[in-house]
Amino acid sequence: MSQRWWGRWLAGCAGLMLAGCASLGLDGPGNPDTAVSPAPTGVAAAPSAAASATAASSSASAPDAPRTDRRLVPTLKIDAPGDLQDLLERYLDLTRAMALPDAGSIGEAEWSRQISAAPAQARQLAQTLGYFSAQARIDAPDDQPTRLTLVVQPGPQSRVGRLTLEFQGELADLADASNAQAASLRNDAQADWPLPAGAPFTAAAWGDAKTALVGRLRANGYAAANWAGTGAQVDPETQQVRLFLVMDSGPLYRAGPIDIDGLAVHDADRVRGLAGFQPGDALTETLMLDYQERLQKTGLFDQVTVTLDPDTAQAGQAHVLVRLKEAPLQAATFAIGISTNTGPRATLEHSHRRLFDRALTARNKLEWGRDKQAWNGELSSHLSPQFERDLVGVSLERLYTDTDMVMSQRLRLGRSREAPTYERLTFTEVERARECGRDSGVLVDCADVTALSLQQHHVWRDLDNALLPTRGYSLSMQMGAGVARGTDSARGPFLRLYGRATGYWPLGQSWYSQARLELGGVLMRSDMQVPDSQRFRAGGDDSVRGYGWRTLAPINADGNTTGGKLLVTASAEIARPVSASLPSVWWAGFVDAGRAADDVQDLKPALGYGLGVRWRSPVGPLKLDWAWGRDLGKARLHLSVGIAF
Repeated sequence: MSQRWWGRWLAGCAGLMLAGCASLGLDGPGNPDTAVSPAPTGVAAAPSAAASATAASSSASAPDAPRTDRRLVPTLKIDAPGDLQDLLERYLDLTRAMALPDAGSIGEAEWSRQISAAPAQARQLAQTLGYFSAQARIDAPDDQPTRLTLVVQPGPQSRVGRLTLEFQGELADLADASNAQAASLRNDAQADWPLPAGAPFTAAAWGDAKTALVGRLRANGYAAANWAGTGAQVDPETQQVRLFLVMDSGPLYRAGPIDIDGLAVHDADRVRGLAGFQPGDALTETLMLDYQERLQKTGLFDQVTVTLDPDTAQAGQAHVLVRLKEAPLQAATFAIGISTNTGPRATLEHSHRRLFDRALTARNKLEWGRDKQAWNGELSSHLSPQFERDLVGVSLERLYTDTDMVMSQRLRLGRSREAPTYERLTFTEVERARECGRDSGVLVDCADVTALSLQQHHVWRDLDNALLPTRGYSLSMQMGAGVARGTDSARGPFLRLYGRATGYWPLGQSWYSQARLELGGVLMRSDMQVPDSQRFRAGGDDSVRGYGWRTLAPINADGNTTGGKLLVTASAEIARPVSASLPSVWWAGFVDAGRAADDVQDLKPALGYGLGVRWRSPVGPLKLDWAWGRDLGKARLHLSVGIAF
């Protein structure tokens, strides 16, 4: 390196050592970090990504001849604590310039400028982590002046010393007037402020805290909420930061007219009736999202957006803007698939969303497979303002296993209630079933069973993704009571209870887990029988893997598998992506256990465990599992996939 270049670098360093201190003060509206009172040190933002490009372009106009040899590019070692070292390696202009592909063409003058600026920039970056008394210097051996070491001594990290958080606007007015909701929101916001006294102060935490509080107020109906001013002052002697913030909530937005755009066929009054709020109610984010989800659940619309008019002058009667795209009146879907449970299958589904030009939806689904053939038809009303719909449904189904056949016909009449995270179905059902054993494919020992029952099903969900969940839970509960009789059994009452709970938990950055517990029971006299749909079986893809579908169940006097009065199954699974380049392909390890039986002493769980592969496709998961059935002493493959057209 030339003496002229080395001299320029020394002169630059000397100039930097004479630099003064900065300040950090109050933010005015629309003018962040505007200083209003002097303070010894301050927070500087990380340099922009354009800094390196500027360095490269400035070298083209440097008076020195451009370099082309990367061996002449300086090297830099950073001596700093871990968190600060990572920040410097990522954002320091000097390190970014050294990493440029054409760094060898940067001239001596530009390298001198970059090296001279590095200590000051390092101190500024240290301030973003709360180190306001950091010292930085660059060292270089006399015999190798281009081998540089940036030494940073951060000093103590600053902490929050005093916090002043004030509110103005309608939120403050309502809270001062003893409005319970406003007072609770203000008190909770102050109590939950994430940078209390004594907390470490960093620029990132400061910015996140301010953003979170704005979002909280906007989600609670103050859609124009913003900071009237914020500031942070550092005391260099105590290394404490005083925070001062003034939040202007703006007006509370209350529900006014609902403006609908996009309707051509369906009723505007029914769309408005699904709002779930009354004129004058606070337009919180939860209310708006629930309204949007209810409209989506009607099945009448392909696209739904619910927003509000942000005009502050109309906040007392804010217009709710509903934008819709109606789904086609009729739609048909054809799908093919395969599963280990029922083998290959084809499915044809048709829906009519306004039958006879009335608020009625008709759905028909035909499934034809190797082991299962079924038709389901349903006629239901559109969702009412009470979030309910009336329905009548008919189903015909035939199921085969290796040892038996069940054919059933069902007619149900009921009412459902559909909320964003909760569903309830109450119905009366008449069912007739024919159950036969199979001997070398021939049906034997057939019996008919009929039942009349009143049933109620409940479903609770809180999932991050309904199709491909990774966090949350789902809970299903069923209760039924009725009267049954059969050709080979007495007439009498029965009570049926069933529950299934599934939880999903992320584990760290790339591990995921899920667990399931399933319980069921039928209470009836020993001389009675109920239809197979009211009893329980275990085994198969979504039950206990390693065993055949519906095979973990009691054997009757004729040697045929039949449904049991009791059910217990459980499952635990852990999974992670195969690689970062294939985030949608996961491998999994699992353990399943369970059985259906007629008596408690026979509920000896069959154990299955193994490994699997999942492809989390946009239309649902494809699963391939290899499972070892401990009780059978052999392995079994489980496959489930479907493709819709």
